Amino acid sequence: MRKTITRRTVLRGLGTAVALPWLEGMTTARAMAAQAAAPPVRAAFLFVPNGAIMQRWTPAALGADFDLPPTLEPLAPVKKQVLVLSGLAHDKARANGDGAGDHARSAAAFLTGAQPYKTSGRDIRVGISIDQLAARHVGQQTRLPSLELGCERGAQAGECDSGYSCAYSSNISWSAPQSPVGKEVDPRAVFTRLFGDPTQAASDQQRARQIARRRSVLDLVARDAADLRNSLGLADQRKIDEYLESVRSIERRLQETEKQNTIELPADAKVPAGIPPEFQEHIRLMLDMLVLAFQTDTTRVASFMLANEGSNRPFPFLDVRSGHHELSHHGNHAQKMEQVATIDRFYVEQYAYLLQRLGSIQEGEATLLDNSMILYGCAIADGNRHQHHDLPVLLAGRGAGAIDPGRHLHYPKDTPMCNLFLSMLDALGAPDHERFGDSTGRLGQLTV
Repeated sequence: MRKTITRRTVLRGLGTAVALPWLEGMTTARAMAAQAAAPPVRAAFLFVPNGAIMQRWTPAALGADFDLPPTLEPLAPVKKQVLVLSGLAHDKARANGDGAGDHARSAAAFLTGAQPYKTSGRDIRVGISIDQLAARHVGQQTRLPSLELGCERGAQAGECDSGYSCAYSSNISWSAPQSPVGKEVDPRAVFTRLFGDPTQAASDQQRARQIARRRSVLDLVARDAADLRNSLGLADQRKIDEYLESVRSIERRLQETEKQNTIELPADAKVPAGIPPEFQEHIRLMLDMLVLAFQTDTTRVASFMLANEGSNRPFPFLDVRSGHHELSHHGNHAQKMEQVATIDRFYVEQYAYLLQRLGSIQEGEATLLDNSMILYGCAIADGNRHQHHDLPVLLAGRGAGAIDPGRHLHYPKDTPMCNLFLSMLDALGAPDHERFGDSTGRLGQLTV
């Protein structure tokens, strides 16, 4: 006899609750519960700092028949799932009388479309961000209303950019005009937030033994998982096996990172526990957990700052030894521009990785990517001149039919990026908004 399962079904163990991916068997359960059979729509917003070398970014042709320029070449395997959106702007990232501070304004305006109040004190103010507005509408349907990720810690006070608070440079998610939503940068903390802590409910003695053995979350729910698997069809059994293996893979990588971080280091060297020393591995761990959060419907809204705005991180593994922000002020120096383009391409590679992971997961006749909208970009175009129009913006996925990807679209100069956000709200099932930020209407051409 098959077991009734829904999207709210979880595998339970001591202090642990592991949500399930979308399964074919859920269609019947949802129908029995008078719920919609279609998987939900998700939205993720990825932010990169310091603009881009736009000559290496922008395709020459419009429509579906365009060649990927050098920076976007990593998108080749998923080109048909991506829209390249040229011509969008963030006016509120401009000075508008406030003087210097373009980097702080870029991050603050990216998802809010609002002008940040220039201050380095406690009286910060900008506006609610689109991810948090979306979470108000769809967040009550999931265990986590939204998920905020990052790879660089950021201060919430003090001055970081020409009189602007560090809170502006370090956050893209704002639940209210004066309330940034802090991002989580520790992969172990994210994993625990998604799946619970295997040691949470144990006694001190049990906890010590569990930590010593590095017991897996999946070990604690093994019996529940076995019972469920036996009640499923063959296709769903394979899907459960693949999903649980992906969870276990992340655990293994986290444990390896923690082992590395227990190695005795020089007195002046500090590696935060749980954060891989390799930047790419850090990003990919976060992306893999974002995929799991969407796959299990733990959340439908996420944001990810791959680095804080104005980040001066070097990329020695790319043979780029100077800092990113420093290089972005290249003065049209060819060698510096080439190094910035190398960084740009690296970040696009991480985006492509996320899209391929989402596209590999089936949800009925579609994929997780088909049922998602994955935005990538920033509110600075040319980092050298601090331009805030013709921004580097990508949108992937089909939003469950709301978007026709695989094209390069060009909009009139200074078309507000917030027009795109209004269209994304519609696709998420939150259409009761006529304005957001500095929007002037919905963004056209998203469907053919």
